[in-house]
Amino acid sequence: MHRRHFLGMTAAALASGQAPQDANYDESKVPAYVLPDPLRFSGGGLARTAEHWKKRRREILDIFEREIYGRTVAGRPEGMRFETLSPAEPALGGAALRKLARIHFSANPQGPKMDLLLYFPPDARGKAPVFLGLNFMGNQTVRHDPAVPLNGNWLRDSPQHGIVNNRATEASRGSRASRWAVERIVRAGFGLATACYADLVPDNAQDAFRQGVIPLFYRPGQQQPAPGEWGAIGAWAWGLSRALDYLEQEPLADAKRVAVMGHSRLGKTALWAGAQDERFALVIANNSGCMGAALSRRKYGETIAHITKLAPYWFCQNFRKYAGKEDELPVDQHMLIALCAPRPVYVASAEEDRWADPRGEFLSLVHADPVYRLLGADGLPEKEMPKLHEPVMGRLGYHIRAGVHDVTDYDWQQFIEFARRHFGMEGA
Repeated sequence: MHRRHFLGMTAAALASGQAPQDANYDESKVPAYVLPDPLRFSGGGLARTAEHWKKRRREILDIFEREIYGRTVAGRPEGMRFETLSPAEPALGGAALRKLARIHFSANPQGPKMDLLLYFPPDARGKAPVFLGLNFMGNQTVRHDPAVPLNGNWLRDSPQHGIVNNRATEASRGSRASRWAVERIVRAGFGLATACYADLVPDNAQDAFRQGVIPLFYRPGQQQPAPGEWGAIGAWAWGLSRALDYLEQEPLADAKRVAVMGHSRLGKTALWAGAQDERFALVIANNSGCMGAALSRRKYGETIAHITKLAPYWFCQNFRKYAGKEDELPVDQHMLIALCAPRPVYVASAEEDRWADPRGEFLSLVHADPVYRLLGADGLPEKEMPKLHEPVMGRLGYHIRAGVHDVTDYDWQQFIEFARRHFGMEGA
């Protein structure tokens, strides 16, 4: 088992990649299950037209908000503003233009803020489409670029990546460059925009509801979200929408062609961001697993019981009642993907990442397909899970590659190809 899932585990367990002993990795032990029909209204009757789907979509979105991720604060907060930290200038030996910007989430200069690192093609003519995603350990880890400031927030302690005592050091520069194919992205004609998820919400139970953006919206005397209000995934997704607000006024970015991308828990976040905010033109979830792209009712790999024990603060409090009771949940993750219809969605899996249930990730696309067909889109071209390194690409796309829970250059090659197809770019 190669899944690197740090929450609730000891350092020794992390190093060995151990996961809970009760996780099922035997396909013959997947229980029989019946998925909710994304086109069937809760009170009965089917959505048979695009207008019907608008109503059914709102119904499904309400369930995900109420029962899983929590209701997200709508729109920009009062006092939010943008600041340019560094104008666009040549970077990476001339391979890209780099720009640094900051989003202040309140009028208080000491309040929560998110730093954006942006790379664009060096010969940008007009506005470039953009891949937007959150990173785990600070913008300085994306590429060895001395001009990028070290992140000053709480970060997951990871000495091998230059994070010591939960703070970034100079040794962290470029330590996650393998996950961000910057040169490949800009060479293909795209921009890249990224920010650290810890700028929004610290990824630990002690601080998640005390620091970052969530307390900005508390009522007087409130100390944690109410049972149906957002958890960390909701706040991270909200931050992606605020980054899109920035891109809408960025002269180098084509905000009509923004692909929101995420890996692991940030893959769950990207799907939730895309489901809520229809301005995102394309959605990519990499190794997103439980409560990302994988079907919960399969109870393969990570389950709701595991995830609500390891990271309850990622979700709203209401979600905890479904631990061990997946069949009682009125939705499943194919319906999260369907919420993005008819916009393109790409899901990527890794063969050895059984904790994330690759087959369950693929099957979510299969079962979201009818919604795309109803809306006149071509959906998923194949209904049988493809072999390794044989991507399938319609309006819905998927690949499974060899290897472990990670983002690789192979993944980025497919993401770029998928986006080029749907963004109508030359050479697609």
